[in-house]
Amino acid sequence: MKQNLLTTLGILALGASALAHGGVELGPHGGRILEFSKNESMHGEVIMKSKEFHIALLDKDMKAVVLTDQELTATSGDRAKPEKLAVEKKDGVFVVPVVKAGEWVIFQFRENAKAKPVTARLQYDLTVCGGCKEPEWLCKCAAEKGKGAK
Repeated sequence: MKQNLLTTLGILALGASALAHGGVELGPHGGRILEFSKNESMHGEVIMKSKEFHIALLDKDMKAVVLTDQELTATSGDRAKPEKLAVEKKDGVFVVPVVKAGEWVIFQFRENAKAKPVTARLQYDLTVCGGCKEPEWLCKCAAEKGKGAK
């Protein structure tokens, strides 16, 4: 009896976690927030423009940070054969080509050339969320729950 109860609870927990998602943290321009520091003092806000990811740097208060010596690398593709993506600084943001739907992009951010890199991951999931009707990579469900609770 105890084993059946534990099995049933386990199956219910797995089912609930598969159906539920928490959304993602969104920035001041509606883009996906990635952590570019270990202490949440530097963030990257990823938005898509003209088939490119534009990544703006934000401080702990979500205010824009001027690009100076910071560096960003991006890798995507098959895990067995990853592909480095071209990253350029343009108009105060990092610009990276958009990857295929469903692919992961691994970003490595450095404050400067001597700093240790901080790794952030983004899955470019274009599946439409049933709750907020946005692509999953920009799902607003968690943000909307937070607004309603305040």
